[in-house]
Amino acid sequence: MKDMSLGAHLLVGLAIAATVRATERSRDCPKVCTCEVRPWFTPRSAYMEAPTTDCSDLSLTAFPHNLPSDTQVVLLQSNNISQIKEPIDLLVNLTEIDLSQNNFFAIGDINLGQASRLMSLHLEENRLTELPKGCLSGLGNLQELFINHNHISRVAHGAFSGLARLLRLHLNANRLASIESQWFKDTPSLEILAIGENAIAQIQDMNFKPLVSLRSLVMAGMRLTQLGDKTLVGLDSLESISLYDNGFRSVPHAALQRVPSLKFLDLNKNPIQRIKQGDFRNMLHLKELGINNMAELVSIDGLALDNLPELTKIEATNNPKLCFIHPNAFYRVPQMETLMISSNALSALYRGTVESLPKLQEISLHSNPIRCDCVNRWINAKRTRIRFMEPQSLFCVDPPEFKGQRVREVPFREMTDTCLPLISSESFPSGLNMEQGSSVSLHCRATGQPEPEMYWITPAGDKLLPHMATGKYRVHLEGTLDIVEVAGEDSGLYTCVAHNLLGSDLRTAVITVNGSWPRRANDSFKLRVREVTSHSILVTWEAVSNSVTASVSWSAAGWVTYTVRAPTDLHLYNLTHLNPATEHELCVRLADLHGQTKTTCVNVTTNKGLDHSAKGKEASAGLATVTALGTVLGVVSLACLYFSWNMDCGCLQNDTQNEAVVALPLDESCVPLMDNRDMGGEEDVPTLELEATVIDVSAAARKSRDGKGHLSCNWPAFEC
Repeated sequence: MKDMSLGAHLLVGLAIAATVRATERSRDCPKVCTCEVRPWFTPRSAYMEAPTTDCSDLSLTAFPHNLPSDTQVVLLQSNNISQIKEPIDLLVNLTEIDLSQNNFFAIGDINLGQASRLMSLHLEENRLTELPKGCLSGLGNLQELFINHNHISRVAHGAFSGLARLLRLHLNANRLASIESQWFKDTPSLEILAIGENAIAQIQDMNFKPLVSLRSLVMAGMRLTQLGDKTLVGLDSLESISLYDNGFRSVPHAALQRVPSLKFLDLNKNPIQRIKQGDFRNMLHLKELGINNMAELVSIDGLALDNLPELTKIEATNNPKLCFIHPNAFYRVPQMETLMISSNALSALYRGTVESLPKLQEISLHSNPIRCDCVNRWINAKRTRIRFMEPQSLFCVDPPEFKGQRVREVPFREMTDTCLPLISSESFPSGLNMEQGSSVSLHCRATGQPEPEMYWITPAGDKLLPHMATGKYRVHLEGTLDIVEVAGEDSGLYTCVAHNLLGSDLRTAVITVNGSWPRRANDSFKLRVREVTSHSILVTWEAVSNSVTASVSWSAAGWVTYTVRAPTDLHLYNLTHLNPATEHELCVRLADLHGQTKTTCVNVTTNKGLDHSAKGKEASAGLATVTALGTVLGVVSLACLYFSWNMDCGCLQNDTQNEAVVALPLDESCVPLMDNRDMGGEEDVPTLELEATVIDVSAAARKSRDGKGHLSCNWPAFEC
């Protein structure tokens, strides 16, 4: 009982002492300020309760007098103080002082004295212009220094002398034009450095080498366009880098490779156009990657992320041109759990991309223009382990029959297992005006199943295949065309073609040099007949610069005129199934960028067939054979008739990769199938494995295989 009574008396005594102390603080506190004990966190985030004097936002012009002697925290932000004459070290317990948003022009206007216990100093949003040598040397225990949002343009060598215990330094949003390694020789314990929003266009190699303890580096908004390979050398403890809102057009991968402990990388809001192969490779401790809000980002290419064993999260959202993620973009990324790719221009996400991430748990894919076809068919598979964030915002925009439906509600079986190529319009500029001598990259990305192959056609009509490199052009596998040192003769129409077994898609871009392009004198073309048989005519013509469209038409006396559209890189046609001994008029019509058209025509008569005597001898010699063949032909004819009722127009595509000739007959009510054949001979014939026009990608392709391995389909390709 006595023990309980003693404890009660002790508590009462403590309460009385606290009351007396609070009364004394209240009596010593300036009338306009608030003096009380408040929660306070040390620079190491340890919680404490500290006597605090709050005189903020009072329009004070001088430092208040007679503060309580036990004050640890002084808050004086948002006043009009321009000078402190009395040394603040009179407050022997002072651990933090906030002088932000005042009118100090120089550090010397603040009489800091020898505040040996001061740990945090806030001088943000004043008018400081420089940091002289030794200006803070009396603050040996200082751990946090905030001097951001001032006008500092000069930092003297030795400005931070005496600050060996400094952990956090905020120098961002000043007027610095360079960074010098000498600044950091006196701050070996520094763990956080924020130096962004300074107009520093270039950082020298080894600038940060003295910062052996640095864990976080913020270089946001600095107009940086590149980092040297050795810029980050020495930062072996660095775990986080922010390069937000700079001018990087490519990932500074060589510099990042020098940071072995990197865990968090912020590359948001940079004009990077491609995440290329190897950009993020062998970063063994990287856990999170941010590539959001990139206005120019078009694609994440194959093997862009390679051997990242600890990566768990990627954020790639709000990129208005991001239209393509390669099926093999993520390679050896075993711990990925979250993939954030919402609000982009993605029409598809390949199943192979998801299957390459064995621990993937959730995807944010909403607010993309999803094409509900074969590429995205896996999304509706019943056994998918992936959780889709905000599935109610995941809609189909194509094909028309599914437009507006939620992707997860489209029946799995209604999506075909193969589909036509589609080039994203978001990645492709309609026109560019270039300065002479500059370089440009045209990005062309397509999705489809089978995965499309790409090639380019130059204004001169030359065909450029992937991995083809000349002195002027280079084509990358994913579809990017690099043009170096642009000259006047390089202006004109550039065409990207994406093709697979089912068809093709193409898009064009006009490049002008210094606002115009020359009109070429060799734009006329000749139509030549290369071969004539009793049932076919093979014609060729020369390439014409800057052709936008090409069409071939033909007719015979008493027959309707047929027209077929063709890609501008196709310069040869083979008309088949023609009647023997019949005169045909054949014309090729080309239209160019200037709106001018050129048409060349030729009259050709097919050869005569075998004469009747020869046919009679052959028939009498092999009547049984003819009878058998007649039976077979009858069956084939019936089959052809059946298929002709079920198909409007058709096309044939040989599986070979050799030179292509389109074969078009004349003796049917609509243009029948095209044929491929190996020409060989006197000139190179451009390779074309596809239908001779851009197809309606929203139409479902009906397909079948004939006995020769040709693929027939009902694309609306021809004008009859």
